[in-house]
Amino acid sequence: MTREAPQVVGSRLLGTLVDLRDDTLGTYLRAQQDYGDVVRFPVGPPGLRTHLYAVFSPDGVQQILGTQAAGFRKENSVYGEIRASIGNGLLTSQDDEYVFQRRLVQPLFTRRRVDGYASAIHTEVAATADRWAARADATVDVGAEMAEFALRAISRILFGADLDETVEVVRRCFPVLGEHVLQRGANPLRSPRSWPTPANRRAASAQQELYAVCDRIIAERLASRTVPGSDGDDMMTMLIKARDGDGSALDTQAVRDQVLVFLLAGHETTATALAFALHLLALHPEAQEKARAEVDDVLGDLAPGADDLDRMPYITMVLKEAMRLYPSVAIMGRKATADTEIGGFRIPAGADVYVSPYVTHRHPDHWKDPAAFDPERFTPDAEAERPRYAFFPFGGGPRACIGQHFAMLEATLALATLLQRFALTAIDTEIPLELGMTMRAAGPVRVRLTPR
Repeated sequence: MTREAPQVVGSRLLGTLVDLRDDTLGTYLRAQQDYGDVVRFPVGPPGLRTHLYAVFSPDGVQQILGTQAAGFRKENSVYGEIRASIGNGLLTSQDDEYVFQRRLVQPLFTRRRVDGYASAIHTEVAATADRWAARADATVDVGAEMAEFALRAISRILFGADLDETVEVVRRCFPVLGEHVLQRGANPLRSPRSWPTPANRRAASAQQELYAVCDRIIAERLASRTVPGSDGDDMMTMLIKARDGDGSALDTQAVRDQVLVFLLAGHETTATALAFALHLLALHPEAQEKARAEVDDVLGDLAPGADDLDRMPYITMVLKEAMRLYPSVAIMGRKATADTEIGGFRIPAGADVYVSPYVTHRHPDHWKDPAAFDPERFTPDAEAERPRYAFFPFGGGPRACIGQHFAMLEATLALATLLQRFALTAIDTEIPLELGMTMRAAGPVRVRLTPR
């Protein structure tokens, strides 16, 4: 018999709105511990109250993202705000538009093509390591440093010779849009974006600046059909040249939308994974030594390349464990298109439904001592024993992240290079988190460097 999902207790006036606004991840985690794997959050004042549903079990996540994905669409308020801020690229598009976009973009993310980006990635991480080695102060904030590295790496791959201008604009504008998306997406009483409030004006200015720099570079590519200072094989040029089987192409706006999605997904997500991998290794000297020994054994003094990924399994295990504890996309939302049953509970048509890698990655039924750092959780045997969706940092099903291999290539090459050059000692032990369009550290993640 289908039951109503248990309702999380909130205030009479606003339900759980304040809890979700002030401590989203903690509220989700406590809800799973106190109420179970399918819960209902009352949000907003009486008369305007809505109910959000959250599903935490791997089987429930698989149902939403995988086996019944067609019944759960990207139509909630957060995706609407992302769409309004950075366009309708692969992250937010749906139906025939999504299929068309994915078909044109997929060739840019084949393993062979992605492996060709290794040189650009290494150029940027080597520059980061050289800068660290030249510092008078041996302390670095790996949160800020990995954000800068990842932004420069994806900008080099996307824009080729035009990376410096785009890095400066993205560095300044993306945080403004991320904060705006989060605040509006979580507020059931949000005002129209067209109203000239200070927040709306800041977001509009940031959006215009991002759009302008992308549009200028696209126009130059279309005018010249070559890339100044390069051989024309940067990702933006390939997007412009991409053709479907019938000759259809992405128009200028669609190219810009994809570029902005790649900038978001290609730098914030990898930066979070790397920052916390470095932080966790700095906190756990034995794991750090094991990772470094693998790097030394495989690479010696040589620069890592794409062919080395499969030869460094422990580095991969470290990164996966960092993404388990600190998934850059901590919460994913969908809207149910029809009444559905998950885990014996009814999900009504039209309901906003959320899954949370952050919570499911800590589910006590699937992770022993879930708060502890233990890369050995990701040996092949251990992975085979867990449900498929006990770990899903890249989503899953037909909307799984197209850039999974790129993210792992970039993170592995970067982590291996930095371990070649430095030993790490943690300064900050407890790292507060914050949510924007992705999850990241809310403050510094300081590590002391010892050159090797």
